[in-house]
This record gives sequence, structure tokens and C-alpha cells, in this order.
Amino acid sequence: MADLELIPVKDIKAKKDMTVDQLLRAMGGAGGFTAQKLADATDIAESMVKDKDCLRILSFPACIMATGTRGIIVDMVRNGLVDLIITTCGTLDHDLSRSYAEYYKGDFMMDDEMLREEYEISRLGNVLVPDECYGAVLEENLLPMFEEIFAEKESLATHEIIDAVGSRMKDEDSLLYQCHRMGVPVVVPGITDGSFGCQLWMYYQTHRKLRIDLFADEQMLSEMTNGAKTLGAIIVGGGISKHHVIWWSQFRGGLDYCIYLTTAEEYDGSLSGARIREAVSWGKVKSDARKMTVEGDATITRPMIYAGVISRI
Repeated sequence: MADLELIPVKDIKAKKDMTVDQLLRAMGGAGGFTAQKLADATDIAESMVKDKDCLRILSFPACIMATGTRGIIVDMVRNGLVDLIITTCGTLDHDLSRSYAEYYKGDFMMDDEMLREEYEISRLGNVLVPDECYGAVLEENLLPMFEEIFAEKESLATHEIIDAVGSRMKDEDSLLYQCHRMGVPVVVPGITDGSFGCQLWMYYQTHRKLRIDLFADEQMLSEMTNGAKTLGAIIVGGGISKHHVIWWSQFRGGLDYCIYLTTAEEYDGSLSGARIREAVSWGKVKSDARKMTVEGDATITRPMIYAGVISRI
């Protein structure tokens, strides 16, 4: 017991004018299972942001872009808290669609057969996506952009195509617009797994010389991660975007800062459920890295961490 530091648990005292940061700091002294993890993750994120030598990566799946959490992601880029994004194709779909049309609030228990047959609406969790707000909107707006983008160069990396689309956006609440404005590359390794990629395929039907240079994306990721003095990542969920972050991190000795936000369990062996300690065994996260896995819905945890960090910098 001589080496064990005993820190008393402190009660949270809620006040009428309490800020998010004050609540997070109170959670940090309260124990309380995930509350403590959320507070610790906020401290790590703050350190990552204040480390001027750190390359800060944000990884997330498309689903949260269909929700209001899109605004948090956009603000992180707008305020210079992100240097690189690795995500899935649906992120492009939802960001662009919501720049041109509205998504609507729904419920997990709605009648899905009724939504499809009577209203031509797709349900994403408790978000409703009318057909006219998705595929048709993207086709109408993307194909003319592709005509311009590929007029002079027929082979581009995903981050180059995405940046070119972002440069043509007018919506300041668009992630692609802000990433272009702030010079933040967006890499989508699975570019054909979504409507944006499908529009590229449709364009390819009449432009057979079109090529997507995935190796140029990988070359950029290799150079950015290997060139970083310190490397940090906030990783929401799992899948290809999560793996791409930790994959390239291993070649420079692992992440120095690492935050996982996940709802997945690890017992099935999935990457989404794998905890940071597993990544340590692969050399993808340094053993002495500042790290935390926070179990919980990212539409709750991501806004709270951001609100805490933005008030401290």
C-alpha cells in the first residue's frame, strides 16, 4: 500500500450557472466510472491541442454527420483543432446532402415499412433522410463539379477530389468547405462505399480514363505521420477509418495521445470494440502514451469533450 496513491472521491455539486468545463472537472474528481474517463479524455484532448508539435488526427464514421454532432466536427476544423481527417464515404454524402437539403428528427421505433412505402424515407437511427434529400441532390450537384475537377487531370487521390469539391462549396457549415478553407486533408480509404463514390462511378461510365489514386493518399499519410514530432488521435467508432489511423501510426512508433470513443464491446474481436491496450500490443499506440477509452455515445461524449477543451484554450 506504500506506493498506492489514495485520492478521495468528491461529490459533484451542480450549480445553476455551471459550465460544461466545470461539470467535466467535477466529474474528474468524482470517480463514477465513465464520468471519470470522460474527464480524463478531455484533459488529454486539451494537452493534444496545446502541443504545438502534435499532428492531430480525427477519425469517425459517417453516421454522426447525419446528426447535429456534425456542427462539432465542423467547429473543430474551423477553430484549428484538427490537422487531418480520416473517415468513411458516407461522411461526404451527409455533409453535402445537408448543405443542400434538410434531414429530420425521427425515432428508433418508427414503422420502417411505412417510411419506405408511403414516404420514401430512409431511417438512420432516429434521423430521417428523405430520398429527395440524398441521392438526387448529390447527383445534381456532384456531376457538374466532377466535369470541372477532371477536365485537366484524370487521376486524383481521394483527398484531392474532396478538397476540390470543398473549394466549390458555399455553405460555411459544411465540413468540406471548412476543410478546404483550413487546409485539412480528408482521406476516405473506402471511397466507393457510399453515394459520393457511386457518383464517381457514374461519371466513370462516360469518362473511362478516370483513375482514383489511392496510393497518393497513402503516401501523404506516410509522410504526415512519419514527419510528426508527436502524434495524437481522437477516434470515434471503428472500421476502416479507425484502422487507417492506427495502421500508419505504428510505422513511427505509435500514437503519443489517443482517445477512443466507442459503444462497441471487445469480446467479439472487432476493431470497433478493441481497446487501446490491444493497439499497444501492435505498436500502434505507445505504451507510455496519454490514452483513454471512453465508452458511450459519441453524440454525447464528443460535444462534451470539445466544449471542455474550447473553454480552456
